[in-house]
Amino acid sequence: MITETYHQHLTVTYDYPVHFTHHVIDPSNSLLANTLSRLEEDRRHRVQVFVDAGLAQAWPDINAQVTAYAAAYPEHIDLVAAPETVPGGERAKNSRDAAERVMESIADHHLCRQSFVLAIGGGSVLDIVGLAATLVHRGLRQIRIPTTVLAQNDSGVGVKNGIDAYGMKNFAGTFAPPFAVMIDPSFLKTLDDRYWIGGLGEAFKVALIKDSSFFNYLSRHSEALRRRDEKTIETVVRRSASLHLDHIREGGDPFEFGSARPLDFGHWSAHRLEVMSGYEIGHGCAVAIGVALDSFYAFATGLITSTDFDTIIASMQGVGLAVWSSLLERCDSDGSLAILRGLQDFREHLGGELHITLPGPIGTPVEINEIDPSIVIRGIQALKAYA
Repeated sequence: MITETYHQHLTVTYDYPVHFTHHVIDPSNSLLANTLSRLEEDRRHRVQVFVDAGLAQAWPDINAQVTAYAAAYPEHIDLVAAPETVPGGERAKNSRDAAERVMESIADHHLCRQSFVLAIGGGSVLDIVGLAATLVHRGLRQIRIPTTVLAQNDSGVGVKNGIDAYGMKNFAGTFAPPFAVMIDPSFLKTLDDRYWIGGLGEAFKVALIKDSSFFNYLSRHSEALRRRDEKTIETVVRRSASLHLDHIREGGDPFEFGSARPLDFGHWSAHRLEVMSGYEIGHGCAVAIGVALDSFYAFATGLITSTDFDTIIASMQGVGLAVWSSLLERCDSDGSLAILRGLQDFREHLGGELHITLPGPIGTPVEINEIDPSIVIRGIQALKAYA
């Protein structure tokens, strides 16, 4: 029998700008309009806008502002309908309903593959709208305007979209880089303290495994961050976002075909905590607890010193982040620690092999492939004492 094989090799280049700006939907700022035409397409672009319901509540005139902006740039923007609100928060991601409603609305307005979907909101809304946009016609152009600390310094600048399903975080999703991202710290002024502080969990995460000087900055400015100093949070958001972008671009695996996930430091327990809490614990706050737990593991295995560990805990508590939850002590019906189920979920998410990133030393990632449950239990008790 003769076998003929054609080896198909494709290379696809992705390019998207991440802009740091102020007052992005003020008509005096032409960035959004110019971005729509950044591929030098001399025509009006059909645009549909989806706004986080939480943002619409904090900014009651946000839809009117978007409409006024479109009217100021008629040569660039053909707004197909008034902006629509989308429910935000992790609970909205725990169902396909919101994404399906977005797809239905896109279908009703007959957007084509060259049309734009503009999502304005927190990470959950960007995930929901982003997933819908990537499924319609196998991918529409999406522009993100993240409006929370977490979305601006991490999730909003990346290449992933997804929703939770079957009791697992981000079980259903796609890899699809956005057309552009616009980060405007003006939106943070009305952000609830819970989300302001929670978003710093991801900043500590990336600093501990990527940049010791950034961790030192976070430690030195913990009080300024806690009192919501605008200049400080802008510096933190920009540095954290840059570190995430650098890893996506230079880490060699932007679509996560392999098993290693350095940027998921602290996430094996964080994802489980979110599910166990019914999403009462937000993602950033859960990540902070997960980072604290994994930092103890790094200390217990000699990767960082006791002084390093104490500084990590003190710094995160200094900005107002919790490092412990009573859910860490919850047991399943068989008496086993419920949080440890997160390891199995994580192993499945990674492709069957466990890859856990720890700091060792601070600013340097170290990968391990096994977790000793007895050390995790010791870490839980240690964090309880700190709390």
